[in-house]
Amino acid sequence: MAESAVALLLGKLSTLVEKEVKLLKGVRGELVPIKDEFVRMKAFLANAESSQEDDPELKVWVEQVRDVAYDVEDILDKFMVNLARDHGHGFMRYFHKIKSSIHNLKARHHISSEIADLKSRFSSIAEGHQRFHFKAYCTDPSASAPTRGTSWNDLREDTFPVEEGELVGIDEPREKLINWLVDGEPGLEVISILGMGGSGKTTLAKTVYDDRQVKAYFQSQAWISVSQTCDIQSILRDIIAQLHRESQQPVPQGLESMRIASLKQILKDFLQQKRYVVVLDDVWNLQALEGIKSAMPNSSMFSRIIITTRMAEVATGSSNPSKVYTRMPLSLEESWSLFCKKAFRGKPCPPHLEHLSWQILKKCEGLPLAIVAIGGLLFEKDDQEWEMITHSLPEELESDDRMQIVRKILSLSYNDLHYNLKSCFLYLGVFPEDHVIERGRLCRLWVAEGFVEEREGMTQEEVAERYLKKLINRSLVQIAETSGGRLSRCRVHDLMRQSILSKLRDENFISFASERKKELHERVRRLSVQYTCNNALNQLNLPHLRSLLIFEFGESSTTDEQLVPSGSKLLRVLDLGGSSLHNFPRQILVLFHLKYLSLRGTNVSIIPRSIGKLQNLETLDLQQTLVSELPVEITKLTKLQYLVAYRVSEFTFPQPFGPRKGISAPEGMGALKSLQKLSCVKAGGGRSKNAMQELGELSQLRRLGVTDLKTDDAKELCHSLEKMTKLRSLDVTAESESEVIDLDLLSSPPLLLRSLYIEGCLKKVPQWLPLLNKLTRLQLGWSRLKSSPLIALQNLPNLLVLELWNAFDGETLDFGDGGFRKLKKLTLVNLENLRSLSMNGQAMPCLQSLDIAGCRHLDWQSLLVVIRGLANLKELQFFEMPEEFALAFYPYSSSRTREGILQECYDEVMERNPEVYFLWCVEDQWERFDLSLDSHNVIQGRATSRVEVLPQVS
Repeated sequence: MAESAVALLLGKLSTLVEKEVKLLKGVRGELVPIKDEFVRMKAFLANAESSQEDDPELKVWVEQVRDVAYDVEDILDKFMVNLARDHGHGFMRYFHKIKSSIHNLKARHHISSEIADLKSRFSSIAEGHQRFHFKAYCTDPSASAPTRGTSWNDLREDTFPVEEGELVGIDEPREKLINWLVDGEPGLEVISILGMGGSGKTTLAKTVYDDRQVKAYFQSQAWISVSQTCDIQSILRDIIAQLHRESQQPVPQGLESMRIASLKQILKDFLQQKRYVVVLDDVWNLQALEGIKSAMPNSSMFSRIIITTRMAEVATGSSNPSKVYTRMPLSLEESWSLFCKKAFRGKPCPPHLEHLSWQILKKCEGLPLAIVAIGGLLFEKDDQEWEMITHSLPEELESDDRMQIVRKILSLSYNDLHYNLKSCFLYLGVFPEDHVIERGRLCRLWVAEGFVEEREGMTQEEVAERYLKKLINRSLVQIAETSGGRLSRCRVHDLMRQSILSKLRDENFISFASERKKELHERVRRLSVQYTCNNALNQLNLPHLRSLLIFEFGESSTTDEQLVPSGSKLLRVLDLGGSSLHNFPRQILVLFHLKYLSLRGTNVSIIPRSIGKLQNLETLDLQQTLVSELPVEITKLTKLQYLVAYRVSEFTFPQPFGPRKGISAPEGMGALKSLQKLSCVKAGGGRSKNAMQELGELSQLRRLGVTDLKTDDAKELCHSLEKMTKLRSLDVTAESESEVIDLDLLSSPPLLLRSLYIEGCLKKVPQWLPLLNKLTRLQLGWSRLKSSPLIALQNLPNLLVLELWNAFDGETLDFGDGGFRKLKKLTLVNLENLRSLSMNGQAMPCLQSLDIAGCRHLDWQSLLVVIRGLANLKELQFFEMPEEFALAFYPYSSSRTREGILQECYDEVMERNPEVYFLWCVEDQWERFDLSLDSHNVIQGRATSRVEVLPQVS
């Protein structure tokens, strides 16, 4: 992260040197040469950081650069704290201005003195830069790839050979890839195998390449390992040499000295009239692939190129989307089979080792490379060694040669990242093992830490979301949950996390779960604490600390004032979410540089008026706290971008109206011009100026939540919404379920809306709603519509999720013909009068999930007919439906239940094998039943044991 530290420092230096010269009078001359030298060093650091593991001397130099960058940043931040003194009013303002001028003189003198002390260190580091830079160019003048000079490129997935009889989970993809090779268009086609490092891409490609049918079909074959250092000239020479040797022809003379044009001509002449297949293993760059592909003749001979890559953009950018095979992790059954083959050489696992074996497999997460490596490590170990390795897997990852190779192969993906992405990826190490991370929280943390660059036309959070998408595309981060077609939660692979932790220790980033104060030396810059014991952090001297995140998993007797280290005045990030906090800690109020403050899930009820001192605050997260109103001083936080302050009551069924409770906002909220998210604010509140009217001054809003909306407030809200041209998400809740809110007063809706939640009585579907072409998620609750809303909604072109909660009072929902072209999830809840569903033709062709809850009068026969037309339905769930309704879906039901066309519908649906579940809430716990005989018998028992049996729905 030295490159990231230098980049962050350069941003600060540029701001201070170029825009705040008057504040630095007397020291600007000291900073300019330092800035210039860091600019020169930054260009070299990308290569240096990737090569340092093979060069201990270089590693020391990189650490020195990082440390001096941190020290310069500390000096600048302390200087800015001294400049940010409150001058007061009137005479006191004049007095404080004089006093402040004296302080500023002292501050300038102090910063000048500290920079002078750094000069000797910086001179030595600069000399090292020249030495290593010269050394690098002497070794290879053309070197530019981040892994130049490292042997890691030679680490292939077949480092741990797997015999043919040991292969698992490979038969089906092998047959699919072979079919793609021998079928298809006559021209040159690219077939991609996509997957994370260690997922078995190379092994799969090799089994296809060596297949007898493939060898018989193609006249010429070549296998090339591309890797990160992609030298196209060398690759073309390698392909030519392989092809000539395979055909038993002499390799052309002078091949080693030929230029690219000559190499391409030789290759095209050789392959022009041949059907060939070339495997390009481990491709990292789309431009490099296109360069190689351009040398291949594109004749009508049905030739093919197979690539393996861990980069989604390479796979999708080079191949027909239908010819991209994504190598998924092994299933539990496949993982177990492979593990036993390596750990026990194919023999059954001894019963006393089964528990430990499953613990290990959980860490491997279906990654063949890891399973093979750990299985080989455990082979012929005794029980005590098994126990020791299982409980010290992170240490084994660092020490054992096999596991070192696994770690290095996984690290190749990390080394290829841009320095911003490296910092973002390493930051995942702050979260505890198996922790599911909220997308928005993670992105805002990255922004506050300074990892996210600014791009014109985009918010920094939007840039951060792109970063996260890139990490997911490279399989460094897993998707844990999606909502409304968008990623909502993610997590990091366990093995990746261990690799992260080993790097973080070098970056003065400490994560600990017990009282280990001796490890918290003053150089710590980022601290993650898991509160499994009492840690009085205020007793620690951590002057360099920039971020503190606390994860509390249980009771703690730590007091409110012990949660924040008293000497850490340079904090940018403070996340106390989930801690046993009752009062707002007063130490927070002196944190001038604080950008991110989260008190989520704490028992804090009052925000002090002095919150206005936090002039750099960008994120304030008060979700699930006891805070019900904000002080007027909150309006001084002109840099505030994200204000989240609402409570959600515990989920029960049926869900009561208005589970989300907003806060009362003070008058003057319109002054927060930088706000991008405000959720949730109460309407009205007896203020002299209408709160809904003030919202119109927040033109930068992307997400807005409003609660307690009254009929009289709707007009002002609509007028304000017309000014919010950047709005992406809107959540509106009425004061009560009987309160009618007229949103038809909105003449010009925010056309960028992607998510819309309306909870309250509507006269009709708003006339502007069908115009929202970008809408992906819509939830209508307690609308009490008399006519079906589906006719108005069916042509929304990008709608992915539709939820109707108490939204329709009619008896029949008609899905029409051909509507809802992209809908993937449909939820119907408590439609009390609903008796039937109807669908003509092919509506909802992409629907994958259907949830129906509390619709107790729904006719199962009409539903079955509709389901028959949903060819892509994968999951069907019923909540709190009559037992007789559920029994009609079991294959064990009487044949009299389903006859004729109904039986045909049933057979067709079940042949597609969707997952079907029935759920009932029993003593605040959901009991779930599948289509097994055991579940059928339980539900039948429930039906016959009721005192009052409902009549069978027909």
